[in-house]
Amino acid sequence: MFPELKKIYTKEQLSAVEAQRRAEFIAWGPAVFQSQRLMIKLGLFDMLRDCGEEGLTRAEIAERTGLSDYAAKCLLEASLCIGSVLVDADNGRYTLSKTGWFLLNDPATRVNIDFNHDVNYEGWFHLEEALLEGRPAGLRHFGPWPTVYEGLSQLPEQVQKSWFGFDHFYSDSSFPEALDIVFGKYGVKSLYDVGGNTGKWALRCVEYDKEVEVTVLDLPQQIEMMRENTKGKPGAERIKGYGINLLDAAAAFPKREGGLDAIWMSQFLDCFSMDEITSILSRAREAMTADTRLFIMETLWDRQRFDTAAFCLTMTSLYFTAIANGNSKMYNMEDMLQCVNDAGLRLENVYDGLGQGHSILVTRKV
Repeated sequence: MFPELKKIYTKEQLSAVEAQRRAEFIAWGPAVFQSQRLMIKLGLFDMLRDCGEEGLTRAEIAERTGLSDYAAKCLLEASLCIGSVLVDADNGRYTLSKTGWFLLNDPATRVNIDFNHDVNYEGWFHLEEALLEGRPAGLRHFGPWPTVYEGLSQLPEQVQKSWFGFDHFYSDSSFPEALDIVFGKYGVKSLYDVGGNTGKWALRCVEYDKEVEVTVLDLPQQIEMMRENTKGKPGAERIKGYGINLLDAAAAFPKREGGLDAIWMSQFLDCFSMDEITSILSRAREAMTADTRLFIMETLWDRQRFDTAAFCLTMTSLYFTAIANGNSKMYNMEDMLQCVNDAGLRLENVYDGLGQGHSILVTRKV
């Protein structure tokens, strides 16, 4: 655990009054979340930001939004107690607080709000069932699939938008630094992109280096999405697809004629249990030569500089529990290294602090 987190997680930080307020904040969490989502959606935060220190009265807000006085009062009073707005007690004019500013303007917060509302909110009602039974009990809200990945291409459009928005926001911020590491430091020319999804990373790879060849390994339906997404784009002719169910312990990685420089797994292994990760890494090892490196890029919660990032990551684990697959999570370094070692790999190097708190583990065959 990074020292910054150890200071916070190993010693009581709050007074009794502060702890009680946090407990009530948790108890009313669903109402807190939905009221603030609506403050954004209905434009109340925008209005308060645009009026600056002058503020707006409740009547002015109701008139500009078309809300009833009752609706405006409910949202504003909730926001006042939550701490996202402030009010002048003398003239009743509301202004935006720092918390409200972050809710409105912070890209990570906006992505997380959409992801939690569209993808997770209703499914989390079944979190207890998911934890006790080890399956994504909340996924049935969307369809009958055993994991969300089989049904990803069939999810409603807005749900897909929020799912991919969440996924890409966290990975894309790390791509520039990751490209410099994989291709700049290690001179990779041939790469397997495991769990390559829509092919965003593959496109960045062939754009970065005109000699690079990428093979995306993913479920057959995801390969079709990847081909459609990369079709006609620069370098697409150097991107191949290989359909594979990585949960099938008998599904072998393809052997590349002439050897393979690298295997890339970005925000991928957190989609599996530790036993499944070990199986995947073991099969990847069989496709590696002594010169092949396997790069694992993950947001390991215990290697974050800030408590807010660790908080977001550990909460994301509950998405995996209730919606995604029922048995995976956002791992820490200890867990990931156990899987690496059990698969017959060794850690060669670690790069921390990429993008939105990613780490890259560089591994090789023992």
